[in-house]
Amino acid sequence: MKIILVLFLLATLIPVAQAEDSSILDSLPTYSIHYDPQRDALQDGIAAVKLASETNRRILVEVGGDWCTWCHRMDRFFDANPSVKLNLHQAFVLLKVNVSEENDNAEFLKVFPDPLGYPHMYVTEPNGQVLWSHDTAGFLVDGQYNRDRFLEFIDHWKIK
Repeated sequence: MKIILVLFLLATLIPVAQAEDSSILDSLPTYSIHYDPQRDALQDGIAAVKLASETNRRILVEVGGDWCTWCHRMDRFFDANPSVKLNLHQAFVLLKVNVSEENDNAEFLKVFPDPLGYPHMYVTEPNGQVLWSHDTAGFLVDGQYNRDRFLEFIDHWKIK
C-alpha cells in the first residue's frame, strides 16, 4: 500500500514540478524574445544584470537582427526543441541585442569583443563580466543546429 501511495505522489508531483519549471518561459522579458531596433540595449542590459543577479543565472547576450537568416533558424530550432529552450532560459537570462543599420547598439557593444559572425553570443557573469565570445557555428552538425551541442554548452556555462 505504501508503494502505491509513493508512486501516486510521484506521478502527481512530477507534472507540477515540470509546469513550475516551464513557467519561466511564460514570463520572459521582451528583450529575451526578439530583436528590436527600437529597444535601448543599455537599459535592457541593466535589467538583465538585475534579473541575473536576483535569479543566480549568467547572461547570454545574443547579437543579431531580423535581417539574420541564422538568427531565425536558431529561433525555429529552440521552438522545435522546447526542452533545450527551457534549459537555456533556466540557466541564462537571454538578452537579444539588435544590430542593424537602424540601430547598431554600438555604445552597448563597445565593451564586448568584436563579433565573428551573426548570430554571435557572449556568456557573462551576472555582473556583466564576459566569460565567452563566439558565433553559433559550433552548435551546427551537418548544417543544422544540434540539440546535444546546445545542451553541452548550457551545462558547461550554467552556474552550478
